[in-house]
Amino acid sequence: MTQKNIFSTFILALSLLALPAAHAADAFPTKSVQVIIPFAPGDTDNMLRPFIDKMGEFLGQSVIMTYKPGAGGGIGAGLVASSQPDGYTLVGTSQGSIVVVPTFNKEIKYSTESFAPIASLSEGGFILVVKANSQWKTMQELIDYSKKNPKKINYTTSGAMGVTHLVAEIFAKEAGIEWTHIPEKGSGPAVTALLGGHVELSSAAVGPALAHVRSGSLRALAVFGDKRLIAFPDVPTLKELGYKIESRALYGISAPKDTPKEVVDAIYLAAKKASEKYQTQMSDSLSSMGAQIALLDPKEYAEYLAGQRAMFTTAKQTLNLSE
Repeated sequence: MTQKNIFSTFILALSLLALPAAHAADAFPTKSVQVIIPFAPGDTDNMLRPFIDKMGEFLGQSVIMTYKPGAGGGIGAGLVASSQPDGYTLVGTSQGSIVVVPTFNKEIKYSTESFAPIASLSEGGFILVVKANSQWKTMQELIDYSKKNPKKINYTTSGAMGVTHLVAEIFAKEAGIEWTHIPEKGSGPAVTALLGGHVELSSAAVGPALAHVRSGSLRALAVFGDKRLIAFPDVPTLKELGYKIESRALYGISAPKDTPKEVVDAIYLAAKKASEKYQTQMSDSLSSMGAQIALLDPKEYAEYLAGQRAMFTTAKQTLNLSE
C-alpha cells in the first residue's frame, strides 16, 4: 500500500470514529428516555406526568419516570448533573432541587449551571393559608397582627430551607414582620399540622391544601406568584398587595449541561406537540390539582431559573436562617 493510500485510510478511519458523535443528535432518540424525579411520589411527579406520559408518542421512544428521592431533591438532581449529556437522563423538578438545594446546602456538588433547561411544563402555586375559623379574614389583617405581635404566629412548611420556607421568610422580611417557623417533613404533614391546630399559618404548595380550601376547612389568604391561581381566582397575590416577592411554582425538565442543542430542542418539541394535541386532557388533569399548563421553551425556562437563583442567593445573604 502506498503512503498516499495509507494516509487516506487513516483519514477515513478517523471520520468513521467521529461519525457516531457527529450524528448522535440527528438520530436521537434511539432508546427510552429516563426522567428522574428527585422526590417521593405525590407532588412533582403528578405535575409532570400529563406531559411525560404523552411525550414518547412524539419522540418515537418511551419516556419513563424513575424516583430517586433524598436530600431535598439533591440526590436525584446530582445523579442527572453527573450523567452523560446525551438526552437520555433528565431531571423533573420545580426550582427546589436545582436552585434552592445547591444554593443552601454546602454538601451539594452541583449548581444551577450544571443543567441545560429544556422546558417548563406546568405551574402550581405557593399560598399562605389559615384555618377557616381563624381570626384573620384577609392578608392585611394577618400582617397588622404580626406587626403588633412579633414571633407570636407559628407557621409550618414542608421543611427547613425548602421553597415554601424561604419565600415565607423573604416576604416576612419585606413586610417587616417576624413569624416562628415550625418545619415539617413534607407538604402533607405541614397542612395536617395546620388542620390540627398545632400552628396558626402554613406556607404551602397549592396541591396539598387544595381540597381543604375547597371544602371550607382552610382559608387561602395570599398567593406568592405573579398572578392569581386558576384554582383560587379570588385570592390576591402578594404583588397585588404591594410586596415585591413573587415565586412561580413551575415544574419542568432539564438535562445535564453540554447536552447538544438539537437534543434539547427535540425534547422540548415533543413536549410542545404533546401539549397541543392533548391540551384539554392535560388541563383537566392539572386543574384537579390546582395547576395549569405553563409551557416555556429552553431559553425562557433558563431565564426563569436564573431569576429564581438570583432571588434565593440574595435571601441567603440577607436572611438569618439556619436549618
